[in-house]
Amino acid sequence: MDRRNFLRAAALTGAALTTVKETDAMSLLTQSFETANATNKYDLVAVMGGEPEAMFRKAIAEMGGMGNFISKGDKVCVKPNIGWDQPVEMAANTNPKLVTEIIKQCFDAGAAEVTVFDHTCDDWRKSYANSGIEEAAKKAGAKVVPAHQESYYKDVSLPKGRSLKTAKVHQAIVDSNKWINVPILKNHGGAQLTISMKNYMGIVWDRGYFHANDLQQCIADICTYSKKPVLNIVDAYRLMKSSGPRGKSLSDVVLSKGLFISQDIVAVDTAAANFFNQAREMPLENVTHLSKGEELGIGTMQLDNLKIKRVRI
Repeated sequence: MDRRNFLRAAALTGAALTTVKETDAMSLLTQSFETANATNKYDLVAVMGGEPEAMFRKAIAEMGGMGNFISKGDKVCVKPNIGWDQPVEMAANTNPKLVTEIIKQCFDAGAAEVTVFDHTCDDWRKSYANSGIEEAAKKAGAKVVPAHQESYYKDVSLPKGRSLKTAKVHQAIVDSNKWINVPILKNHGGAQLTISMKNYMGIVWDRGYFHANDLQQCIADICTYSKKPVLNIVDAYRLMKSSGPRGKSLSDVVLSKGLFISQDIVAVDTAAANFFNQAREMPLENVTHLSKGEELGIGTMQLDNLKIKRVRI
């Protein structure tokens, strides 16, 4: 009988932790609880029907709590989509209520600091302000930093990339202990959909290279960067079904009230893409960076092989 089974048997019979040192017993019990927690951990959680903060609270609880991903003293970077000078109703940017809740939970888990940024497409000051994210992040205690100058970026190597072998990545990501990827799900004219993988384009300096050298492959390539997000949290509260990525009118937007969370970036984007199909048909084969990411080994599109929790609030 191994030590763990011995401890379980001893506890059940009342025999004796007398033959086991107290420190050993506590260590074995801790290991047992950790093993049970790992066994029950979901690969992906999908929550529907609530407000952004409520859906995230439910999702992260199902994943075992933020403490499973953020440790005391961590320097955390939270990377939403803040790319556009658009109000929250247009669904061009990540919902600020979701960003607020993520930041709060990082601090509750013991994070020493939280930094928020995005390499915006529209003027960064207007995008930060009018998205509502700058104010929300600062109120939650995060530092909000710019990303509009090349000096903010550091060279990284992408040895597994096919079209993209090197990139300049924002120092907030490079210098962090952990980072959390928080895209919004929406239509995109070039990439077809923008979700977690596409959100990486907001951490790099030279996005023009992507568009000139096989956009879909470059999206997959940048996701091979060695520092992976500890969580990918897809905001699908409002869904821009057309005219993306900036949007033209409120007629482009539907209130869909969804949220997806996973450490597997390909899986979470596959699930979100399937959800998008309810608003507008978007065959997965059109979103080729998903299959290219799977080919590179950064995740799986085979959702049937995963342990998934679906929740409706």
